[in-house]
Amino acid sequence: MDQKALVAEICDQADIFLAGVTVLKEARAGIAEWLTINHPSLAPEEKKAVVAESMRILESEGFFEAEPGEER
Repeated sequence: MDQKALVAEICDQADIFLAGVTVLKEARAGIAEWLTINHPSLAPEEKKAVVAESMRILESEGFFEAEPGEER
């Protein structure tokens, strides 16, 4: 699977499966869990890279700074 496509999918759906998460450690765990459920054949090194890139993008977009109820 294309890592860029996975990162885009995660970032597009982050409002759903990371709703209310503001602690980065919890967000990383949530993304890793989402990958395990939705893409179980993903190799561990690919999973780590996808989690890192997803976190980088979400952090740069201010995803974890939004208050509950605010648009992210």
